[in-house]
Amino acid sequence: MADAAVDGTRRVLVAADKFKGSLTAVEVAERVTAGLRRVVPDVLVEALPVADGGDGTVAAAVAAGFERREVRVAGPLGDEVTAAYALRGDTAVVEMAEASGLQRLPEGVLAPLTSTTYGSGELLRAALDAGARTIVFGVGGSATTDGGAGMLAALGARFLDEDAEPVGPGGGGLAALATADLSGLDARLSDVELVLASDVDNPLTGPKGAPAVYGPQKGASPDDVSALDAALAHFAKVLEQTAGVGARAAEYAASPGAGAAGGIGFGAMLLGARFRPGIEVMLDVLGFAPALERADLVITGEGSLDEQTLHGKAPAGVAAAARAAGKEVVAVCGRLALPAEVLGRAGIRRAYPLTDVEPDVAKCIADAGPILERVAESIARDFVA
Repeated sequence: MADAAVDGTRRVLVAADKFKGSLTAVEVAERVTAGLRRVVPDVLVEALPVADGGDGTVAAAVAAGFERREVRVAGPLGDEVTAAYALRGDTAVVEMAEASGLQRLPEGVLAPLTSTTYGSGELLRAALDAGARTIVFGVGGSATTDGGAGMLAALGARFLDEDAEPVGPGGGGLAALATADLSGLDARLSDVELVLASDVDNPLTGPKGAPAVYGPQKGASPDDVSALDAALAHFAKVLEQTAGVGARAAEYAASPGAGAAGGIGFGAMLLGARFRPGIEVMLDVLGFAPALERADLVITGEGSLDEQTLHGKAPAGVAAAARAAGKEVVAVCGRLALPAEVLGRAGIRRAYPLTDVEPDVAKCIADAGPILERVAESIARDFVA
């Protein structure tokens, strides 16, 4: 256990992601804080909700002091939605899921072939209009598999078929692509640092590409996956031949992160984006290092601690940074699917799943808040009192 603060009061940093479908990252921090203080009333708690670039990224930035900005943009089906981005000074945090995420689809509606990232491009343009010089572009949770073509079109690119007409929306429309023209892209992009923040490192196409790995989550049938994979490969080939990006299009398509969020990573690379693991970017942006320095104990977590957690998810990033700083880390979660030795190698001393308090998973999801407070009471007794 880390040494107590000089005045004897324990200082705890709560840096957890959302419990998807139950609690936002902000609500997780609130519930953990309430449980800790029920056992140790004078404990000093600093809340720093975190995200890995996917849905919840803007909310985490706002909780860390960024200003929330709202704008009307195209949703994944083309209908107008209200989406938010975050701004502090000349740094913007843009979350593609705000415009083009699965949550923007009507309930029960999936459109794997036609959903578009056009609204994500409009969000980026809004950040440029607000004076952003650094844009953290968090990608994940998308409804789309269009290789970022919609985003690029919103920023001034043109994608035409053999009749010189714009191709249809979504990845499916790219099968008809004959020419691509990036010369009309917003000139301000050349003066902006664009950081692609993602927790996946898939290439654009192939067995580990965006359609094959993530298409089924978005409603793509096996035939749809094949069609989308061929369309995205064709998209990259046409760009390589006609858009003045030459061999870079092929290079980008094969690069880690190109397949993120239905291939929007590829489109972002065409804009000059630099790929970084989402949690690393967000910890920098949110001011995690100074908060970590002030803490004696770090509590991280997410809805499910499982094999995926170890591959770029928020708790793994938090634990790695905390371990490097010599801080003790425990985790909260709804469900735990990792053995203690694996947690230990990831830098997590112990995990506290809600299912230890309430074995009924449905009840854990429905009553996550109160159960999480009880879990936090256990952490307080074990690590704080």
